[in-house]
Amino acid sequence: MRRLFPVTDQTLTAGESEDREWSLDELAAAYAYPDGDGVWLRANMVSSLDGAAHHDGRSQGISSAADMRIFGTLRGLADAVVVGAQTVRAEGYRPARAREAFAARRAAAGQGPAPVIAVVSSSLDLDFSLPLFTEPLVPTLVLTGAGALPGRVAAAERAGVEVVAAGDGAGVDPGRAVEALAGRGLVRLLTEGGPRLLGQFTAAGVLDELCLTVSPAMTAGEAQRIAWGPATADPVRFALASVLEDAGFLFTRYRRAAAPSA
Repeated sequence: MRRLFPVTDQTLTAGESEDREWSLDELAAAYAYPDGDGVWLRANMVSSLDGAAHHDGRSQGISSAADMRIFGTLRGLADAVVVGAQTVRAEGYRPARAREAFAARRAAAGQGPAPVIAVVSSSLDLDFSLPLFTEPLVPTLVLTGAGALPGRVAAAERAGVEVVAAGDGAGVDPGRAVEALAGRGLVRLLTEGGPRLLGQFTAAGVLDELCLTVSPAMTAGEAQRIAWGPATADPVRFALASVLEDAGFLFTRYRRAAAPSA
């Protein structure tokens, strides 16, 4: 059973979406970025019922076909996908591919044929011989700190990878990372984690939207939550925008709530 529980105006309705697969056009309309020229950072994560962000080190075990369809839609709408180095290694990231279903939509929005993959890495401990760096349809970026080891920066540049300084020390400043991408015209941003990177974006106050899949599974174990790191001074409040359901999976979308007036 596929349903939308509308919270804001959407293309899909519960009656229209029951017992059939959502079309890419419907999903693209439901997950469209806000109008305007400002930068918008959304996250896409999956969690088990007991809060695990992965099972056995990967998210695939708690995902589903519908989840992957939404995953592909979110990528198809983004200018850039921002991802942590550990997630690149654990998930075996490859270059984003052009999809015919999104070609006209991306061209009309002034986007390239596929989103840029932007890897966040303080150590630059990456295998620059992997297809992510050697065979991208659009060049992969690596975001690091200005104090990154010169030898690792040189290794990346020899491989033809553009290294972008987004912090004064060895680490990456989340706000500076968003600014650096926006300065390249990449304003529709999507982060796919991992938990440490999402925690940094949350703590820095630059996360605008969370697309969270709640998987109807329990994993126990010691897996991280979807966001991990230093706690925020106060909880960051988000407002529910929409909920989709398929086979017990809930596909929620939350937008950062406006700060209350004094």
